[in-house]
Amino acid sequence: MVQNSDERKSERKVLVLGAYGLIGSEVCRQLIKGGHSVTGLGRDRATANSVLPDISWIIRDFSDLCEAQAWLEFLDGFDVVVNCAGALQESYRDDLMVVHSQAIGALVGACKVLDIHVVQISSVGASPAASTPFLRTKAEGDEKLRGSGVQYCIFRPGLVIAPSAYGGTVLLRMLASVPLFQPIAYADGQVQTVFVEDLALVVLAFVNGDVPSGTECDLVEERAHSLKELISAHRQWLGFQPARSFIHFPDWFVGITSSIANFLGRLGWRSPLRSSAMQVMRDGVVGDAQPWKDLMGTHLRSLDDTFKSMSVHVEDRLFARMALLMPLLIGVLSLFWFLSGVIGFYSIESAGQVLVDVGWPREFALMSVAFWAVIDLVLAGAILIRKYAKLACWGMIGVSLFYLLASSLIVPALWLDPLGPMVKVLPSLGLALVVRVLLESR
Repeated sequence: MVQNSDERKSERKVLVLGAYGLIGSEVCRQLIKGGHSVTGLGRDRATANSVLPDISWIIRDFSDLCEAQAWLEFLDGFDVVVNCAGALQESYRDDLMVVHSQAIGALVGACKVLDIHVVQISSVGASPAASTPFLRTKAEGDEKLRGSGVQYCIFRPGLVIAPSAYGGTVLLRMLASVPLFQPIAYADGQVQTVFVEDLALVVLAFVNGDVPSGTECDLVEERAHSLKELISAHRQWLGFQPARSFIHFPDWFVGITSSIANFLGRLGWRSPLRSSAMQVMRDGVVGDAQPWKDLMGTHLRSLDDTFKSMSVHVEDRLFARMALLMPLLIGVLSLFWFLSGVIGFYSIESAGQVLVDVGWPREFALMSVAFWAVIDLVLAGAILIRKYAKLACWGMIGVSLFYLLASSLIVPALWLDPLGPMVKVLPSLGLALVVRVLLESR
């Protein structure tokens, strides 16, 4: 484990890329504790201000930063840039070549001009021959940094464990929350972890001048664990009962699941079950802990010590189980509104007759039923697209309230209908509220 130096270092101005991410946010906190001035760079201001409201922010998308001149517009005055940005797999928002290679090449070109030091958070296993585009493009970024002529270091963390969860650690908590039995694939896959605080303190040590420029090393605990051991450790930490039995999924089942997750990725959902994550689990997450020990004289925290460092609360258990249920909840909500729209068209005559019976012109009544059936179908589709899911939830809530109010005023007798069409709107309204809350990703 890395400790802060007792001697106060001179303040340095640090720009952290990907500052509101799992790693970036902890790096910012440790740098601030170390007495440095921190600015974050991210692409979403609302998320940035909610995660780290007390630091300055530069809002940019990496797709706009593939030329050195674009970086030079705001880099002047910084002493160090820490790159914590990354994406596991291609999506409509993430281009791996841009995020991991092209933008980094432009960054180091600008940093050379301004004599700014660079810390690169890469990944264990990054190499040109790696099995995933994630690791191959990470390796490209690393190589551009090595040949740039700037003062730099490259740290390659293993699986990052943190009090909060994102990406692969969400998957571990989801799996650990399954009651009674434990679903698992690649149970014997080997994984070495690193505590996010240790990773951030390593970055602080470089900024403080305690780690020499040119350092490249894996940041992993000394011993590897099987994936089976890792999930069991998460169950124990979260306070869930040990699994009574393990269900081992075959490769073909994992392949189908990953294909579905990849399709959902095209709709904007960053599922931890996408093929890149599964390939990483198949290959293992294993590095070499010895170079860091040789450099600093100590190993990083073990998985057991990491869990001892993190308090677990009821909200952690609730998050794990709600993350497991979230795909089901979204699917149920989409299906409810889809069937509502389809049934509206199928029963347009009988539904329109309800309005005719209270005095509406027949044509207008049928148009109203058809209009709201279309709205139902649009909402059913919109919630499946990540970019529109939050808006779809608000739409479902608003339309549900409108249905209740309008029906109560125009055809109050529907409340007494033995099939309960009005009463059934209430659980749908509650479910939309729950899903809207669950859609907060950071």
